Amino acid sequence: MDQVWHVLELSWHWLSYLATATLFKVNRVEVTSLGLIQVIVVLCAAWWLSRLLQRTLLRFATGNRSISPASLYTLGRLIHYVIIALSLLLGLSMLGLDFSNLAFMAGAIGVGLGFGLQTLVSNFVSGIMLLVERSLKVGDFVELESGITGEVKEINIRSTLITTNDNVDILVPNSEFVSGRMTNWTLREDYRRLRVPFGVAYGTEKELVKKAGIEAARSVEHTMDDKGRDPDVWMVGFGDSSVDYELVVWLKPPAVKRPGRVRADYLWALDTALKKYDIEIPFPQRDLHLRSGFEALRSPSSSVRKQEDEDA
Repeated sequence: MDQVWHVLELSWHWLSYLATATLFKVNRVEVTSLGLIQVIVVLCAAWWLSRLLQRTLLRFATGNRSISPASLYTLGRLIHYVIIALSLLLGLSMLGLDFSNLAFMAGAIGVGLGFGLQTLVSNFVSGIMLLVERSLKVGDFVELESGITGEVKEINIRSTLITTNDNVDILVPNSEFVSGRMTNWTLREDYRRLRVPFGVAYGTEKELVKKAGIEAARSVEHTMDDKGRDPDVWMVGFGDSSVDYELVVWLKPPAVKRPGRVRADYLWALDTALKKYDIEIPFPQRDLHLRSGFEALRSPSSSVRKQEDEDA
């Protein structure tokens, strides 16, 4: 029994030594294993508290339809950042670090940036700007300068999650939204006008083309038919082989986020309507003009003369 107590006592002293042993020093403050464990516990508790608050906001948004879910998402992300920042300060204070010394803070920030955190800081600040300015919200359908299109699912510390219509998840750095050009198709409202180009043969009656185009537009479920936003057909040019038109339609909000599928539906309906009225969609045509002297060059006498010249 005495040996067991002796082993336990030695183990306790060994653990106490490991917990209080100095791992490294920061600004003359000794950092121990126990201090690091305390910081980790504080950060985990803050993370759990943040997730709890965000779930509460989500339930509140579900029960109250007068509040925009995007606004509550922005509020939740800002609360998350504040809680994590305060918990980090609290944990580091428990280690004995004095944040009243601004020189220390400036030195720590400089060291962090020097170790390659410029990109991380830039993305973090860009994410805060996006949340505060609300130039980008969860649920928006965006198109980046690189050509990526999709719906915004999450705005995180470093990057924003965009899901394309092919269900491909793409992580885009937040700084790309601030420094680059971004097209937000649903920033102010969810309505958008779509132009579908098509061409018909020369000589086709214009009013018949317009009738077929409007009939095609109204046969597609994505078309708005409100006053002032009726579908229309515009003549836009005279091409080499066809008269060029555009089918102009206003889309319902759900269709705005599916541009590829929507355009395919209108092209399908246009082809059906034009065939119904026997309107020709022409192939590219080229006229070949032969000069009068061409046949003379190919006549037998000229060929014989050419052969005689070569023999001479």
